Amino acid sequence: MSDQDYPLPPATFEFLVLSLRTQTEMHLGLFYSGEGKDQPEPDFRIARHSIDLLAMLQEKTRGNITLEEQRLIENSLTELRFRFVQAMEQHQKQAAAPKSSPAESPKSGRSSDLMEPEGQGGA
Repeated sequence: MSDQDYPLPPATFEFLVLSLRTQTEMHLGLFYSGEGKDQPEPDFRIARHSIDLLAMLQEKTRGNITLEEQRLIENSLTELRFRFVQAMEQHQKQAAAPKSSPAESPKSGRSSDLMEPEGQGGA
């Protein structure tokens, strides 16, 4: 498939804000494909930089964008800042938690993984 096989979205302020927002969410580790063990580590430095870029864009465009665009960038910044704090706290908790061996922990969060196989119970 060549680059000309699909249409590109229009170059709008909305698309720019949503692109920066999505990139930030990716750097926070909120978007990934594959298994949980393949999830990349969050890159808080780049995520913080992307949030700062959006804040700069908000400041530089103040009074020169529509109300809808203003709300989009304000809401995006509020949500990204909140998610940044959440991701940072979660990352710090995981780093502080002792690593358990695979034999000690269940394979998933399902309660069925916590039960002993039939015939091996203590009864």
